[in-house]
Amino acid sequence: MSLSVLIFFAMLFVLVFLLRTLRVGAIVAFLLAGIISGPFVLDLFQVNSTWTFLGDLGILFLWFNIGLEINMKRLWKMRRTIFGFGAAQVLMVAVMLFPILVGITTWSILGVITISLLLAMSSTSEDLQLLTDRNQLNTTMGHQTFSILLFQDLLSIPLLAMLPVFAGRSLNFGATVIDVVVTSVTLIFGVVVIGRFVLNPLMKRVSKLKSREAFLLVVMLNIALWAVIMDLMGLPVGLGAFLAGMLMSETIYSHQVRAEIGPYALLFLSLFFVSLGMGLNLDVLLANWYIVVLGMVALVVIKFMALFMVARVRNIPVHDARLIALVLSQGGEFALLMFQTMKTSGISAVPPAHQEILTAIIILSMVSTPFLLAVHDRIMHSTKLFAKSRSRQLNGSGNDSQPEVIICGFGRVGQIIAYVLGTRKIPYVALDLDVNSIMIGRENGYNVFYGDSTNPAVLRDFGLASRRVRAVVVALDNANTARNAVLSVRSVAPRVKVFARARNLAESRSLLKEGVQEAWPETIESSLMLARGVLGQLGISNSVISTLLDEMRGENYAELDNAITDRCN
Repeated sequence: MSLSVLIFFAMLFVLVFLLRTLRVGAIVAFLLAGIISGPFVLDLFQVNSTWTFLGDLGILFLWFNIGLEINMKRLWKMRRTIFGFGAAQVLMVAVMLFPILVGITTWSILGVITISLLLAMSSTSEDLQLLTDRNQLNTTMGHQTFSILLFQDLLSIPLLAMLPVFAGRSLNFGATVIDVVVTSVTLIFGVVVIGRFVLNPLMKRVSKLKSREAFLLVVMLNIALWAVIMDLMGLPVGLGAFLAGMLMSETIYSHQVRAEIGPYALLFLSLFFVSLGMGLNLDVLLANWYIVVLGMVALVVIKFMALFMVARVRNIPVHDARLIALVLSQGGEFALLMFQTMKTSGISAVPPAHQEILTAIIILSMVSTPFLLAVHDRIMHSTKLFAKSRSRQLNGSGNDSQPEVIICGFGRVGQIIAYVLGTRKIPYVALDLDVNSIMIGRENGYNVFYGDSTNPAVLRDFGLASRRVRAVVVALDNANTARNAVLSVRSVAPRVKVFARARNLAESRSLLKEGVQEAWPETIESSLMLARGVLGQLGISNSVISTLLDEMRGENYAELDNAITDRCN
């Protein structure tokens, strides 16, 4: 292995460590690593066909991840906030940027419109990470912020569909709008139909194989297939990957897909941003450093003002409006991705040198957000007037995406627990790897999904890391699998209460040693229930029976140790 590779990974580790300590997203670390290792600084690597290919794969995975977040049920449930607040925010920022860009640039009208919309987009990955780190994702402010980010992701469909217009360098606004609307609606409708009648049956067959490799490969094939189809239609390949993500989001396998594809997506996404950093022309940026700095300040100020005004018009409290405006004041990876997509497609919406400057402005704005929030927090804590202002926590009742209980395993025990929780209107989610049980359960109204409960990434994606989850039920019939599930739960949420199913005393004690709150052995409990019935029939009072059984249950059935031989499975 060459020394340059060792230096590169050491530098990348240091950058990620330092920036995450400062609560700056890892995306910025990858970009800086690309700049430093590129031809303008250390010259460790050259931007060649290999890096370009890896960057293209990263583009596909980034589009796929964005599409994976677009779920029709979620959109419908949050439609008022998404299409109200989200659309108003993007429109207000674009309207404020449009006259400024027209006055200081020589771009075409269509180019100014598109750049204005791109700059109105914020960094979904950074903002969600910031809200999670600050424990504000499940607040009214976090809910409003997430709605805006969701609308921005949805807006990527028409923006991607507009790219061929740039290639033709023509501006027939009416025809363009009609083409974009028709294309967007057709693609979304196609996603719903194909997801239900084609992808779901295919994923069901693959899932029955219980092969992680086959599951992962069908996801990869889905991405590549749609990318090729869009390319043959003359549309950007990124749109194909985006639609592949939307297809997966409409299936019961979306959580497992997100967990399985996560490590690979992270790898290729990091390579994309590294290659993007390598491709930045530092000579151009240094020659125009004052434009970059002023542009970053102007972008942050304009977006803050626009967001704050829209939030206040919607009667959002001043404290929440201020936080929303700060969190979303930066540019985002979507704009970086669009610049790279236009570059690889040979589309010149704006001059290449201007794209370099815009890229640098967006990167700096992304770096600025954590520091602006830190300054805001310091002012808030040092000023008595603001100290009492807090974002209200949401109770989130009835929200499937924020369950109070997670059930691992949907066999007979899991189904009974789900039924009991359902009768009390307690939000829950169940996960299992048996596709037939899942399908039957969903037909009967149960909130059950395909997912591996021994995978911490899957549990985290179902919301285990949030404070809303109050209990986890491990209802798996295999002792080793149940133990692994408990260990995974403890690794993600050490403080959450875990209740487990055990077949006998040995399994019960083993699970209790792993930190399970309660582990009821089925063979013992069913025997005690039979004993209760027999004693009642013999005329013994209920209070005496209850005392006797409680004594037997005491200290994990210690009195029964010498009375039974626990040899059964």
